[in-house]
Amino acid sequence: MRLSEFWELADAVFGPDYSRVLARELALTSVQSLTPVEALEAGVRPRDVWDAWCDEMQLPVAARDGADRSRLVPPPR
Repeated sequence: MRLSEFWELADAVFGPDYSRVLARELALTSVQSLTPVEALEAGVRPRDVWDAWCDEMQLPVAARDGADRSRLVPPPR
């Protein structure tokens, strides 16, 4: 997953405004309690940050593609 895809998904799933707030403030327990922004800046792969974010928000796998069934988002590893 590219960084641009990461942000497109974040906006599609959480909304463009709320996704940015969450990305700056939500601590991801599976990524050393970093926020999504901090994790990306620390070099964590966008795919891994996305999985951690969705897990933290308890988002079902079926909802992780932003309701765009043409977008392929494989399940977490």
